[in-house]
Amino acid sequence: MAIVTNTFTSFSAKGIREELADVINNISPEEVPLQSNIGSKNVSNTYFEWQTDDLAAVSTTAVIDGDDVSSFDSTAATTRVGNYTQILRRTLIVADNLGSQDLAGRNDEFAYQIAKRGRELKRDLEATLLLNNAKVAGNSSTARETAGLGAWIATNDNFGTGGASPTGDGSDARTDGTQRDFTETMLKAAMQAAYSAGGNPSILMVGPFNKTQVSGFAGIAAQRYMAPSDGPTTIIGAADVYLSDFGTLTVVPNRFQRERDAFLLDPEYAAVAYLRPIQKVDLAKTGDATKAMMLVEAGLEVGTEKAHAGVFDLTTS
Repeated sequence: MAIVTNTFTSFSAKGIREELADVINNISPEEVPLQSNIGSKNVSNTYFEWQTDDLAAVSTTAVIDGDDVSSFDSTAATTRVGNYTQILRRTLIVADNLGSQDLAGRNDEFAYQIAKRGRELKRDLEATLLLNNAKVAGNSSTARETAGLGAWIATNDNFGTGGASPTGDGSDARTDGTQRDFTETMLKAAMQAAYSAGGNPSILMVGPFNKTQVSGFAGIAAQRYMAPSDGPTTIIGAADVYLSDFGTLTVVPNRFQRERDAFLLDPEYAAVAYLRPIQKVDLAKTGDATKAMMLVEAGLEVGTEKAHAGVFDLTTS
């Protein structure tokens, strides 16, 4: 193909207006499954506490007719546990003249960046709450840290060779062991342990890779659809519900947890404790720009760690 000599084309033309879509595309993940599935509460101190208790062991001792009481059952005190709040923040500075320019995809650059930082901060909090991280009291030179979920589950845990349970009060992190493939046997053992301890987990939270592993478990609820003859067929390839001997688990993938951890959660016994919810803080103006930060101060409350379970030291690919 050839064009007529001296044809003036767009490759030589000047002044062609740009074509820029009035939409900003962003596929970065924003879902925060842990925060979405557990409760939330407000606290009034950087160190917040709660109490746990246990019933006495079951007794089947028979009592004779008319017997008098000569001794009494022992009365155990409640256990007092706590965690620290942790400060997380995102900052921004935007030149003031952007407010006078015609911008594609947003009307106000500062407002757009504030909203973006808020979403980033929510993801930061999700990842923090899921860490295998011991609580840190902090001081004038050391930041306070909240104990993440991995540092709480101690009674009903299944781990690899060389691994070790944490104390169960958030004071220490669990010891990671040798990684191994996630199997249905491991999941059943953890679920049974939680049931025996009095727990009723209803959520299985796993990383993306181990979500695909769970999809192959035999206990996944079967779903069958009649494929229409006059349209495309939908293939169901995700495990959404696992039917165990001790209750049903909703399988929830979480991008922000460690892939090597699988959590069996009872949402009734976990909450995000907010000292300061996500908020915008205006910073002093020192030039021709506007400064601000998005801030949150929160920690994880695990009502009783025996209500939950975990399978740890899993392969990640």
